[in-house]
Amino acid sequence: MTHGVATPARVLVVDDEPQIRRFLEISLRTQGYTVELADTAAAGLEALATRGAHLVVLDMGLPDCEGLQVLRDIRRWSQVPVLILTVRAHESEKVAALDAGANDYVTKPFGIQELMARIRVLLRAQAAGPDATPAFDDGHLRVDLARREVSLAGQPIALSRKEYALLALLVRHAGRVITQPQLLREVWGPTHQEDTHYLRILVGKLRQKLGDEAAAPRWIATEPGVGLRLICDESVIGTRPK
Repeated sequence: MTHGVATPARVLVVDDEPQIRRFLEISLRTQGYTVELADTAAAGLEALATRGAHLVVLDMGLPDCEGLQVLRDIRRWSQVPVLILTVRAHESEKVAALDAGANDYVTKPFGIQELMARIRVLLRAQAAGPDATPAFDDGHLRVDLARREVSLAGQPIALSRKEYALLALLVRHAGRVITQPQLLREVWGPTHQEDTHYLRILVGKLRQKLGDEAAAPRWIATEPGVGLRLICDESVIGTRPK
């Protein structure tokens, strides 16, 4: 799997566990990626600054610096996609990492196929570029952000302004977890970041119109206490010229 350009995507793995580094190196190279490994925060930051990367896989528990601080350091000068890979599963740590600029958060132990799918989504979104207008189409649900149109099985769906705003936000960050404060801020404004009941009600209405079951979601996945993620494979996110 390549990045959609002439050269393979370069993935930087920053993790202090030798077994994890080796496993990821083999898995990523098998998919066609170029891989660089770092076992400390300092080595990872130096590699990113001097040789670059299309995506960073970052552990939170590094021996010389907390992963969250590494993430903040990266975000001061780079918007490279960062996928957090860690044993820390507490929702507060997930929220902190995502709010600090992480693009996705995966906990150990992890399924390699799911991890590779999430990596493909992030790389595809990066390749599309900041000016691309994405569309989501999995053959059943289609969301065209350029035309502000939503259809289900070929039939148009009428969404309220906020229902559409929520769905559009999820599409723009397809495959990524968006935290509750981010969702509330984007849909309702900065004064409503604590009004989580607004979000619960809106998600329920949107799910009802999409026929999406909360217990077995097809499109809108809930990360309990953290936020929402649009379930997708990288092949269903396209771009439409503006």
